[in-house]
Amino acid sequence: MKIADSADWRGSLPFDSPVLVADLAPGDAARCAACGADAEPLPRTELWAVKHRHPKNHSGFVRFYCAEHTPRVPAPAPLAAAPVRARRAPAAERAPRRPAVTDAAPRAMCPNCFVEVSATGECGMCGLQVA
Repeated sequence: MKIADSADWRGSLPFDSPVLVADLAPGDAARCAACGADAEPLPRTELWAVKHRHPKNHSGFVRFYCAEHTPRVPAPAPLAAAPVRARRAPAAERAPRRPAVTDAAPRAMCPNCFVEVSATGECGMCGLQVA
């Protein structure tokens, strides 16, 4: 089974970054995900969309939040210094490479079925004996 991405406005959102809902998609007033179902719907100019990561869906999921409940984005961790790599020995000092192991003779093919014949020389599809 192949999982395909849908092409809608949620795919262009960055993960864990609040974006004003009014800038994303027009529509009716909506509720904050944290306020609950009994809260009054808020206009889209007062709601923030946040795309969260999901363990089983690579596209994640989007929730709407009011200004009070919008998740705070943590500051990115400082970048560590790049590790110092050991220098490679010059080509003259390195051991010579051995050629890759390959089959010396091509494998036999059935002229009728165009499949590879087993070591016994008999085609598994049509039964023809190939020399």
